[in-house]
Amino acid sequence: MKIDLSRKTAIVTGSTLGIGFAIAKGLAESGATVVVNGRQQAAVDRAVAALKEAVPGAQPRGFAADLGTAEGCEALVAAEPDADILVNNLGIFGPQDFFAIPDAEWMRFFEVNVMSGVRLSRVYLPRMLKRDWGRIIFLSSESGLNIPTEMLHYGVTKTANLAVSRGLAKLAAGSGVTVNAVLPGPTMSEGVAEMLKDDADKAGTSIAETGKAFVRAHRSSSIIQRMATPEEVANMVVYVASPQASATTGAALRVDGGVVETIA
Repeated sequence: MKIDLSRKTAIVTGSTLGIGFAIAKGLAESGATVVVNGRQQAAVDRAVAALKEAVPGAQPRGFAADLGTAEGCEALVAAEPDADILVNNLGIFGPQDFFAIPDAEWMRFFEVNVMSGVRLSRVYLPRMLKRDWGRIIFLSSESGLNIPTEMLHYGVTKTANLAVSRGLAKLAAGSGVTVNAVLPGPTMSEGVAEMLKDDADKAGTSIAETGKAFVRAHRSSSIIQRMATPEEVANMVVYVASPQASATTGAALRVDGGVVETIA
């Protein structure tokens, strides 16, 4: 299968590192013109340079904005008024005792993890429908199905991603536009590696081994018994963004290593 996304513009939110960067790279390798996003201009510039180095001939663009705000979303739309592919990857996470999470933190998670995708989809989806072609992909999580007690607020936002993506797919019924959610399991992104660093130092083990121990302790139903790589998640996203995935819409597509204990 050869995925050809040439002449397509793809916006990937939160794409300077981790899963987002891997998605941006995979789309660029398939010929798409990728718009990289992050909050800091320096981080965006580094990611754009890294993409150009990794994918010869690629011409990615960058836009720095905090998409966890309405103003940031408006600024992105003004700079990039059209997109064939929108990957709502931006998200924050972190373990926190439910009883210690204040209202402001709940709202921060909701604004970043949910409303960024809502605001951008509200603009780009009608334009895709007018063209009769487009792809919107939300990065949810297995935590949207198996709500983690150690970061309940994160799990709630990932469930919301599933609901929004399914509803938007229905709004695009009968068109050439698809909307889907991809559900990674534990993935060894830079953010997760940083979260595991203290435990690794205390145990005197590598980050990779600490990641396996985390999976065994907290996601014991995992079939692969390890963390996925960002590239493994990105592979699914690139396929869903492709013309070949034209009959896949309204779906929750798992790249969870078998963590979720259901067949369907």
